[in-house]
Amino acid sequence: MRITQGCFSFLPDLTDEQIAIQVEYCLRSDWAIGVEYTHDPHPRNTYWEMWGNPMFDLRDAAGVMMEVDACRKAFPDSYVRINAFDSTRGFETVRMSFIVNRPKAEPTFHMTRTEVAGRTVNISMTAVR
Repeated sequence: MRITQGCFSFLPDLTDEQIAIQVEYCLRSDWAIGVEYTHDPHPRNTYWEMWGNPMFDLRDAAGVMMEVDACRKAFPDSYVRINAFDSTRGFETVRMSFIVNRPKAEPTFHMTRTEVAGRTVNISMTAVR
C-alpha cells in the first residue's frame, strides 16, 4: 500500500532534482522549510518528529537538500517530508507538504467497524506490517 499524504502523493516519487525545484518555489514565496520524519504514518499522526529546526533564514535549495539527505541517511526506513510554512500573517501556516522518502516496505492499515448504541459506528485503524 502506498501512503498518500500531502502534495504530489498520487504521483510517482519525485526525484531529488524535482524536489529541489519545489523547494526553490517555496523559498521564492518566502516560506520557511521544515524537514520531519516518522515511523508511524497513520493518517491521524500529524505530529512527526522534527529534523532540526525549521529553516526560516535559508535562501538556497541546496541547504534544504543537504538536510533532507542527512535525515534520509539517519532514518532510511522512515517517512521523511518537507513542510513549507508561511508566516506572513503572524502565525505559521503550512502552505505545502510532501513526502520525500519512504521505507522499502510500506505498512498497510486494517479498518475495523464496530456498531454501538443506536446507529453509531466506531471505526478504528491499525497498522499491519
